[in-house]
Amino acid sequence: MKISVVKNILEANQRIAEENRRLFSESRVLVLNLMSSPGAGKTSLLERTIQALKGEFRVGVVEGDIQSTYDAERIGRTGAPVVQINTGGACHLDSNMIQEALKNLDVKNLDLLFIENVGNLVCPAEFNLGENFKAMILSVAEGDDKPLKYPLMFHESSVLLINKIDLLPFCDCDPSLIEERALKINPHLTIFRVSCRTGDGLDPWTDWLRIKIQQQASGEIADPKTR
Repeated sequence: MKISVVKNILEANQRIAEENRRLFSESRVLVLNLMSSPGAGKTSLLERTIQALKGEFRVGVVEGDIQSTYDAERIGRTGAPVVQINTGGACHLDSNMIQEALKNLDVKNLDLLFIENVGNLVCPAEFNLGENFKAMILSVAEGDDKPLKYPLMFHESSVLLINKIDLLPFCDCDPSLIEERALKINPHLTIFRVSCRTGDGLDPWTDWLRIKIQQQASGEIADPKTR
């Protein structure tokens, strides 16, 4: 019975995700589902990224948290349009939440939409939101064993950002080991080493975004099932 319930939930989520994907495709907006554990640096990355792309592209954000509007307020100070979702206890966003949030966001006037998921290395990976890419952040402070412990997150993601590399002298973490273990799970993973505090390594990340935004605008990005 429990397996049937879970299957029904995922199937219902998938149907709405496809509706979201059609809207995104018609609007020619690139959508990234940004995932990580709490404190890995999702909001800091968004602040840096929005500033780097300001004047070139129109960027919007859907903020997901269990409680509070703290992160949405931070994003709002960048000038980017932002919509807050408070899950009230749920450990992830689902496609229905996104569909409701989009009623308060002018998607057709965006080039890039970030969905900042709830901080969690388990549940968000299982729920399709209609995004083009899942991107995950792992801070070096979390250690290099996370690909071994949370393989689904690495398997489902297209991008891995290894953040807080400025802390490497103070952490028992080998980023090369993270990359090696992650690529064994997902050989197609694109990896960036970054520091949102210092800005190191962010240029390759924003260059990657520029390419993907242009590809989405011209209809070159394939359905995620066929990539």
